[in-house]
Amino acid sequence: MDKIGCYEFMAEPFHCDFSGRLFMGHMGNHMLNAADFHSSARGFGMKYLMTIQRSWVLSRLAIEMEEMPRQYTKFNVETWVESAMRYFTSRNFAVVGNDGHVYGYGRSIWAMIDTESRQPTDIYAIDNGAIEQWIVKDKECPIDKGGRVKMTDEATLVRTIDTYYNDVDINGHINSVKYIEHVLDLWDMDWYRTHQVKRFEIAYVAEAHAGDRLSFYMQEDGDAFNVRICKGDGTECCRSKVVFR
Repeated sequence: MDKIGCYEFMAEPFHCDFSGRLFMGHMGNHMLNAADFHSSARGFGMKYLMTIQRSWVLSRLAIEMEEMPRQYTKFNVETWVESAMRYFTSRNFAVVGNDGHVYGYGRSIWAMIDTESRQPTDIYAIDNGAIEQWIVKDKECPIDKGGRVKMTDEATLVRTIDTYYNDVDINGHINSVKYIEHVLDLWDMDWYRTHQVKRFEIAYVAEAHAGDRLSFYMQEDGDAFNVRICKGDGTECCRSKVVFR
């Protein structure tokens, strides 16, 4: 079995915005699905981990796109493990058309947790560190890894929302992709008529659950917008950076 997985998807029309191109949230979802397909086929996916009270949790995700696939376009998401440490692993993505056209790339960092204690657990304890045999060190992912999103107390509260059933995933907390959608909803339709998302970064800090109220604080940083999401008690859930073209 190849170390690099390649999975075909289609930009379904109901997953596209008013311009006829795939939503960023759905692109993120396709990348996470590709990650699950790849890890499951190689013996360290969610289906197996749940049987031993373990689960993958997304810690960071960065997506940088030259363009989004248009509706009905078929494309492939390639994915591979770049590196692994005791508690974290780095996984990359490339979005490539059937004609070889490169739409963009993604970078992600994952932690493995104990589903009962919700604490990080040793990745190398799974099948005697079998993940090591799937690491790819010679495939390029030419986008920036990103870093800590800087925010100050001058960030402006721009929105507060409630969370519900459709926000929650299999791990029982607010779905990783839902945060992406909620952040991108901070700009209105007129903005998106003249701007496209070039790069989206998000770093997850703490879990939120159904019923939590989420507050969004925004601050401009050069050509980027930085966003901090907090629960009602002030606990920071995640930080995001959005760059438009």
